[in-house]
Amino acid sequence: MSSKKNVVPEARSALDQFKMKAASEVGVNLKQGYNGDLTSKEAGSVGGQMVKNMIESYEQNMK
Repeated sequence: MSSKKNVVPEARSALDQFKMKAASEVGVNLKQGYNGDLTSKEAGSVGGQMVKNMIESYEQNMK
């Protein structure tokens, strides 16, 4: 069962900013709110970029 309930509600705006930055990096035009008109490829590229950025950040913090 999926839930959109955030463990830390204050993190929502930071996550939204992170998602918008990742979308910008891959050239996907996200808007605030509903983005159901995105193709699977566009949505996947945004998610993939977010994961890539998280891994890079983690690797930098390990040094």
